Amino acid sequence: MFRLFSVIIAIFMILSCNSSKQLQNEARVFLDNYAEIYKKLYYESAKAEWRSNTMIIKGDSSNSIATRKANEALAKFSGGVENINTAKKLLKEKDKLLPIQQRQLERVLYLAANNPQTVSDIVKERIKAETAQTEKLFGFDFNINGKSVTTNQIDEKLKSQTKISERLKTWEASKEVGKQLKPGLVNLRTLRNETVKALGYNDYFTYQVSEYGMTAEEIIQLTRQINSEIFPLYRELHTYTRYELADRYGTKEVPDFLPAHWLPNRWGQDWNEMISVKGLNLDSVLQKKSAEWLMKQGERFYISLGLSALPEIFWEKSSLYPLPQAALYKKNNHASAWHMDLENDVRSLMSVVPNASWYETVHHELGHIYYYIAYTNQEVPPLLREGANRAFHEALGSLLGLAAMQKPFIKEIGLITDQSTTDEKQLLLKEALNYIVFIPWSAGVMTEFEHDLYTNNLDPDQFNTRWWELKKEYQGIVPPSPRGKEYCDAASKTHISNDAAQYYDYALSYIILFQFHDYISRNILKQDPHATNYYGSKEVGEYLTSIMSPGATLDWVKLMREKTGEDLSARAIMRYFEPLTEYLKEKNKGRKYTLKPPQV
Repeated sequence: MFRLFSVIIAIFMILSCNSSKQLQNEARVFLDNYAEIYKKLYYESAKAEWRSNTMIIKGDSSNSIATRKANEALAKFSGGVENINTAKKLLKEKDKLLPIQQRQLERVLYLAANNPQTVSDIVKERIKAETAQTEKLFGFDFNINGKSVTTNQIDEKLKSQTKISERLKTWEASKEVGKQLKPGLVNLRTLRNETVKALGYNDYFTYQVSEYGMTAEEIIQLTRQINSEIFPLYRELHTYTRYELADRYGTKEVPDFLPAHWLPNRWGQDWNEMISVKGLNLDSVLQKKSAEWLMKQGERFYISLGLSALPEIFWEKSSLYPLPQAALYKKNNHASAWHMDLENDVRSLMSVVPNASWYETVHHELGHIYYYIAYTNQEVPPLLREGANRAFHEALGSLLGLAAMQKPFIKEIGLITDQSTTDEKQLLLKEALNYIVFIPWSAGVMTEFEHDLYTNNLDPDQFNTRWWELKKEYQGIVPPSPRGKEYCDAASKTHISNDAAQYYDYALSYIILFQFHDYISRNILKQDPHATNYYGSKEVGEYLTSIMSPGATLDWVKLMREKTGEDLSARAIMRYFEPLTEYLKEKNKGRKYTLKPPQV
C-alpha cells in the first residue's frame, strides 16, 4: 500500500513538473516575441520623441505628427488585447512560473494599462494631446519687457538679480506658460484617468504609484511621514531664509512667509544659490573651462570608479549644449537621459554651460546613463531594464551629483587647491538649501497637487488656489500678489504635463541617496560623510554596480535592506545635517517661527 502511494506521489510530481516546464516554456516564447517587437516600437517612439524635444520649429507640425504615429504604434502593441489576455492567463498559474517571468508578465500588464486597446480611441486622443502639450510647453516664448528670453536666462536672473522689481518681472514671466497649458492639462487629466480605468485602476495617480507595489494612500502617507521627519530642520531653514533675504533686499519688516520672487529658483525647490561659500566659488573657476570640459570630466569620474568609457554613440547622438543664437528652432532645455532602444543607444539632452549647477547636473545625468549601461546585460530581460524602482534611478544620479560637489573630490580634480579654506557650516547650509528644501516641494506640493488633480478630480477653477495652499503649507511660500483662477502656476513645472504623477520619485530618491551615501562613507571609504572623495575608488564602483546591474529583476525593498542594512528612512539625511540643525537654532534665537508642522 505504501509503495502504491509513493508511486502515485511520484507520478503526480512528474506531471506537476512537466506542467510547470510547459507553462514556463509557453511564457518564455511569449515574452521573447513580445520583447523583440516591443524594443523595435519603443526605439521608433524614442527617436520621434527625441526629435520633438530637440527640433522644435514654430508652425511645423511634422515632428508632432511623426511622434504621435510612433507612440500610437507602440501603444497599440503594448496595450493589445491579445497581449493582455495572454499575460493574465499565464499569471493565473504564476506559482509555476520562474520569478523573473512573473516580473516580466506583470510589467506587460503595467505597460498595457497605459495604452489598453480596449479603449483605443481614448489612447489615441491622449497621445495626440500629450504631443500637443509638449510642443506648447517647450515652444513657449518667454518674454521680459518685450524681449524673448530662454529658461536658462530666467534662471540666471533669479539667481543674481537684487532689484526686487526686476525679480518680480522675471518670476511672473516664468509663470505665463501655465495659462496656455491649463486647458491641455484639464484634457490630459480626463484622458489619462479614463485610459488606466480600462485595466482596473481608479485613476492615473494610483496607476503610477502601483509600480512601487503601493496604493495612492500609502504613498501619500509615506511622503507625509518624510515631511514630518525633516520638518524640524526645514523650519529652521525657512526662518533663517526669511530674515536673511529680508536683509538682502532691504526690507525692514520680515514677512511671515517667503514671497516666491525672492527665491533663486522659479518654483522655490532649491535655495542653495543664495549662499556663496568662500573658497568654493565653483562658478568663477568653471567659467574658465568649456562646456565640453564639464562633459569629459564627468566621464573621467565614472571611469575612475572602474566603469567603462561612454560609448561612441552617446557622443554622436546626444544634444549636450545650448543651441546657437542664430538657430531657427528651439529645444527642450530640461536635462534628461534617454535609453533609446533598451540596448546600446544611450543619449542625454542638456544645455550645458560652464557653471556649478551644470557641473553637478552633468554628473547626475551621467549617473542615469551608467545605470542604463549597467543593467543592459544578459541577466536582465529588456522589459526589466529599469531601476529597482523609479526613485533608485534618481537616487543614483543625485548621489553622484552630491559626491562630485564635496570638497575632497573637488580638490582631487584640481578645481580648488589644498590652500583653499571654507566655512564648513556654510557649506553644509548650502547643501541643506538644496537637499532638505527640495523635500517639502517634491513630497509635499507636487505630490499632493497631482494626487488632488487625478485621484480627487480637482476642479479646474481651483487649480491655482490649491497650488498656493500647498505651497504655503509645505514650503511656507506665497505669491507676490493674488493669482487668479486664469493662471495655472503648477503647469509651469514641466513634469506636470510630460512626466505626470511621479514626482514623489524625486523625494524618495533624496532619502535613498543619503542612505547609500551614509553606507559608502562609513563602510567603504571610512570617511566623514561631509567630506568624502569617491574619485578613483574601485570599491565604490563595484558597490554601485551591484545596485545598478540587476535592473528591476529584484524587489526594491529587499535590495534596499541588503545594500544599506535598513528600510527606507529619513534617518541618514537627518544625521548628515544634524550639525547644521544646532547651528541654525542658535542663529534663529529671537526670530519668529511661522511654519506649522505638516499633516501626517
